[in-house]
Amino acid sequence: MFASPELGLTGLDADVERVLDLIGIFVFAVSGGLVAVRKGYDVVGMVVLAAVTGFGGGLIRDVLLGDAPPVAFRDKAYLALPLLAAAAVFVGHGLIDRRLLRIGLVFDAAGLGLFCVTGTVKALTFGVGSMGAIVLGVITAVGGGVMRDVLAGEEPNMFRADSVLYSIPAALGATAVAISWRGDWYVGGVGVGVAAAVFVLRVAALRFGWHAPRPLTAEAVEP
Repeated sequence: MFASPELGLTGLDADVERVLDLIGIFVFAVSGGLVAVRKGYDVVGMVVLAAVTGFGGGLIRDVLLGDAPPVAFRDKAYLALPLLAAAAVFVGHGLIDRRLLRIGLVFDAAGLGLFCVTGTVKALTFGVGSMGAIVLGVITAVGGGVMRDVLAGEEPNMFRADSVLYSIPAALGATAVAISWRGDWYVGGVGVGVAAAVFVLRVAALRFGWHAPRPLTAEAVEP
């Protein structure tokens, strides 16, 4: 996916990006499977939500980049991971049932950090400008979660009135990747560090209830 020399990544850096992408698919797929358990879905619904959550953002990105067929349909590892994640959740969800929502949010935060990095890098390797790459990085990071919530009949997490920081950490991570890329000092280790920082920021937002700025309500502005 990232190993072509003309696309700017070779060797170890390409391997790191692939590993980050695969881990991102798995953890996002786990979060989708956990939502399916919480909603009481059967194994089919669990597999569908796991796959949509793991693939959704990347599919949108690849379609917008004109990378067809999307890598999720060309690489057996990408196809196998959501099935593996769904199986793991199907068998092991009882061990974490009491904290299902919290565990799901942690897995979602991990996927957010990983995919904002890999989505931005792929866009940059396809010659997209920095701003466009940042947008595609955010789409990769949040797309699967939005599709998961819509299919599960829930308001997408990033649009809820009580939602804590979600797309903003992804945008900050994508921006950091784009800046390091344009500065010609991006390496796989930078991607790992950015993914970890986005994860920590998202988890901290969940812990302390950090919200994005909101407009004043009508009641608040009336004399």
